[in-house]
Amino acid sequence: MYTIGEVSKIFDLPISTLRYYDKEGLFPDLIRINGIRKFTEKELEALRVIECLKKTGLQIKDIKQFMDWCKQGPKTYQKRKELFEKQKEIVERQLLELQKNMAMINYKCWYYKQALEDGNEEQLENKIPEEIILYFIHDFTKEMETSIRLDTSSIDKPEFINRLQTIFIFSPTSIMCLSGS
Repeated sequence: MYTIGEVSKIFDLPISTLRYYDKEGLFPDLIRINGIRKFTEKELEALRVIECLKKTGLQIKDIKQFMDWCKQGPKTYQKRKELFEKQKEIVERQLLELQKNMAMINYKCWYYKQALEDGNEEQLENKIPEEIILYFIHDFTKEMETSIRLDTSSIDKPEFINRLQTIFIFSPTSIMCLSGS
């Protein structure tokens, strides 16, 4: 068994958060010995699920609903499955956005490395590294649920930049890194 202080350290959560979760009924079987909360592996596992759901955007009231479904047994399996499928979709969308952001950051790193090597940005206007082009092509085709094969050497770079701006709705300031500014 673990004390609230130990659980706080294990999960890097404030003690007040754990007390709040307890008050909200997220640890229905929490043992108290002389008024002191004692957490078992069951509560630690519940806390792992709570933190996962919370980090994916689920509100405490919805997490409480999930915990209530768990207490109701097998008849709520479908509801629990649907909740996790919904959260999975949310996380997949978040991952896609993070991948887009990483592609932009990778491009910026490459761009400024080239600018430093060249001493200016003049020659970079129509240069995009192949891995960036391939990433955006792959990302676009994945979003459209199609597969295409393109010879990247034949891509018109300024036209590609314009298409990226349209496809990914880059703001004028974020697309500037693709157009050499």
